[in-house]
Amino acid sequence: MNRKYSRENWPAHRFGASPKNFRPNEVRHSSARIVTSSLRRSYPEVFIIESLASSDETAVPYEGQLIRDVLRMSGKHCEYRYIRTRRELMWAVQLFRDSQYRYLHLSGHGSPSGYATTLDKISLDELGQLLRPALRDRCLFISACSMTNTELANSVIPGSGCYSIVGPRKDIAFGDAFLLWASFYHLMFKRNEKAMKRADIISTVHCIATTFDVPLRYYSASRSEKRWYRIRAVNP
Repeated sequence: MNRKYSRENWPAHRFGASPKNFRPNEVRHSSARIVTSSLRRSYPEVFIIESLASSDETAVPYEGQLIRDVLRMSGKHCEYRYIRTRRELMWAVQLFRDSQYRYLHLSGHGSPSGYATTLDKISLDELGQLLRPALRDRCLFISACSMTNTELANSVIPGSGCYSIVGPRKDIAFGDAFLLWASFYHLMFKRNEKAMKRADIISTVHCIATTFDVPLRYYSASRSEKRWYRIRAVNP
């Protein structure tokens, strides 16, 4: 039986914050999944959001721009947004949500406790709350130092519908980050340009971790786990 929701009884603990343009009966209670046609019709493309410290903004091109250009050379329709504040991050995440793209690439400065835009610091818990509504049936790729950890996974994956999170476990140099991610996307789309399968992600993550000597973490959603995900630490 379908249950109608309004702004007053929207189950935020299950689905995240009420959508901006919420329409009643947008959710089927039996499957707890958003079933609007816009979310069913998604595209195997990458949406890049990037932010740097003000001292790094003069060093162009940026990592995200280079990855965008490589993807476009491969025939992919990549979107790129540069942001400097928390508010702009919220705007960019909404654009990603509306884009129907499946893969969000978040680039910038990170730490074990948070993500930094040019002007604002955002805790991993806050970042998770911001990203959750946009990640149903999608994957998150992190190009930021040390923030791909259990705290982020706990904030993003349980109940959100996010398929997976991949990113470096430790600090990573700019040159390594660009080459690592450009190689990852190239190899993944060469294997299958229409979807990123779990087995292919695992194989490719092992390959790039070894090639660039960068330890990575891969969190994949799993209903059989109490914490809702599995962890795979990938060492060079």
